[in-house]
Amino acid sequence: MISNDMLAALGIGLAGAGHCLGMCGGIAAAINLGGKGGPATTFAYHAGRLSSYALLGALLGAIAGSINLAQWTMVLRYLAALLLIGMGLSIADWWRGMSKLESVGAKLWRPVQKLSSQLLPVRHWSQGYLLGLCWGLMPCGLIYSALAWSATAQDMARSGLLMLAFGVGTLPAMLTTSFGAARIQALLRRRGLKLIIAVFLIVSGLWSLMMTFNHGSHLNRPIAADPQEQQDGVPAHRPPMDHSQH
Repeated sequence: MISNDMLAALGIGLAGAGHCLGMCGGIAAAINLGGKGGPATTFAYHAGRLSSYALLGALLGAIAGSINLAQWTMVLRYLAALLLIGMGLSIADWWRGMSKLESVGAKLWRPVQKLSSQLLPVRHWSQGYLLGLCWGLMPCGLIYSALAWSATAQDMARSGLLMLAFGVGTLPAMLTTSFGAARIQALLRRRGLKLIIAVFLIVSGLWSLMMTFNHGSHLNRPIAADPQEQQDGVPAHRPPMDHSQH
């Protein structure tokens, strides 16, 4: 049975359809139109892209899981929620702050971009797969949001699977670009749909903030002592007595 988290990851990928077309649509179309390997190279490219997302998610999940602190989990959840809100505002053209975050990631992307350029034009499915691995590292606020959210699982396998589900959610938009489905592309670029997507992301982020705040308040609440122990004058967390000393 698919968990709610998996469905949410899939939904984030689907919701970012318009953003995906703007960021990756050009290269996806170029592979199919300019490449010589046919559909095999296109599918290999998307498989590489999804593999990159899953590997990044697994890496961050392992790192996050190595820090066993409740406060660290809360920080990750707040960060993921804020990134979702920022992504929604950016898609709706109400705020451009996410572009600053993407510009920071662009500095790390440059050496990878040089490597990926050597794989063009794509003539074999293996080149398409390697190009997808590289392209999954491109600076993208939507990817950053999904990575931060998946890291809250604090588990290598689960975080990797969440990012894989996110990648699957981006496939409808990307495959329509790859195979030139102009009508669907036009639909995904409509202002009204972009606003719906933006509101969905913003509401999801606000809901996550509220749930995280409520969970944090529960964690910070002091543990009440047992009424019977208070009545008997015994401390709530008194260690057991070692009778061997008597």
